[in-house]
Amino acid sequence: METELKLSLSAQDLPRLLTHPLLAGAGSAQRLLNTYFDTPDLALQQRRMAVRERLAGEQWLLTVKTAGQSQNGLSRRQEWEGPTTPGALQFDTLVGDAALAAELMALRPTLRALFCTDFQRQRWVMVHEGAQIEVALDQGQIHVPGTPLNEPLLELELELLSGPEEALMALANVLRQTPQGPVTLTPSDASKAQRGMALWCKT
Repeated sequence: METELKLSLSAQDLPRLLTHPLLAGAGSAQRLLNTYFDTPDLALQQRRMAVRERLAGEQWLLTVKTAGQSQNGLSRRQEWEGPTTPGALQFDTLVGDAALAAELMALRPTLRALFCTDFQRQRWVMVHEGAQIEVALDQGQIHVPGTPLNEPLLELELELLSGPEEALMALANVLRQTPQGPVTLTPSDASKAQRGMALWCKT
């Protein structure tokens, strides 16, 4: 189960956010290239699911996210992720729900790459109010291959690794106050997959 708080911010606020003492430590940085799949009749979108292949460094990962609940930027949903070979889409060895795995394997022959995200992720792991939280700053773009369609991507994700989920909101409030003044971090219920699908629908 994935529990995270997604926050959007403006490019103008980014330098100010990066002055925050909690983000002053040595975080890690990695480029992530992601391709999202669906059927021609958008069977996954209708179920509010996402299937993604990710190249992280030199490792390929396959991810399945199920429909969840998202309110005021806080989302909870099931997620499975594991190593893969590009194009294999081997759901039967990844997904822990046997019925769902079988459904995805049945859909596999019709799945097509629809849109991509390409971004740099800065990542910090911290403890706040009894919770371990991953803070990820993503900067890049969403695009539809073979078309000029693209839009910028700039968001902050706070993912709960352990502890009470109330700590996510508490940490967000702390991050809004920097030495150089307040930063606007706006809760967002739109996932990267949803934004990419909206872009693809313009083709």
